[in-house]
Amino acid sequence: MKKYMFIVFGLVFFAVIIGALNLPAALHGSTNAFTLESPAFFNGRYIPKKFSCDGENVNPELVINNIPAGTKSLALLMFDPEAPSGIFVHWVVYNIPPSVGRIREGSVPSGAIVGLNSEGKTSYIGPCPPPPDSHQYTFVLYGLDIAINQKGLDKNGLEAAMQGHVLDKTTLIGLYRK
Repeated sequence: MKKYMFIVFGLVFFAVIIGALNLPAALHGSTNAFTLESPAFFNGRYIPKKFSCDGENVNPELVINNIPAGTKSLALLMFDPEAPSGIFVHWVVYNIPPSVGRIREGSVPSGAIVGLNSEGKTSYIGPCPPPPDSHQYTFVLYGLDIAINQKGLDKNGLEAAMQGHVLDKTTLIGLYRK
């Protein structure tokens, strides 16, 4: 009986090792996926006060990885899908050069266009949910096969201009509570 258990254990161990070698790269932690990250907060975690209406109200640093081949420009939307009045747009940035590997804290990449937020302004608005609510803030980065040079676009206008030109997109979620 012990002999058979040893053989079964050996076969299972061997199958696990062979299976692990055939797993997708993402499960091994090495991926070439288009991603958006921030050194200020982890995906699904709280955004520091500094980047909110309660702090300095500056955009967090964003790091862009593995931009899709053929990308002519990048577009970024930041919005609160849980706002009491519906989706509240905090930041619209487009025509970002694909050579940009990061968007620095409190800045917009050279050559990029800042579109209109929900207040009708061309600026970043930090998270600012009504107390004591915790809201989710979604950053969506798009790799586009065109450059969009039209100024003054809001979220809807940008989405219309991007239609049929999105090579890939990636999302970063942050939370904030007063």
